[in-house]
Amino acid sequence: MDNQPSVCADFIMVKALEDGVTIIGLTRGSDTKFHHTEKLDKGELLIAQFTEHTSAIKIRGRARVWTKHGETECGD
Repeated sequence: MDNQPSVCADFIMVKALEDGVTIIGLTRGSDTKFHHTEKLDKGELLIAQFTEHTSAIKIRGRARVWTKHGETECGD
């Protein structure tokens, strides 16, 4: 067995439309918990991948989000 983490093929791309956008990774399992947080400033881009540990991603602030399902904006 290799040491590579098991991952899903789903990625999202998040572009901050204002300073201070927060991206929060949430865990899988019986108890959902925060496990990783990133802060983006206006114009910064984050590409995130769903993994065996990450089942959800929460975004706070104005951002544009791209997924395999399309594009959306969040925040006001």
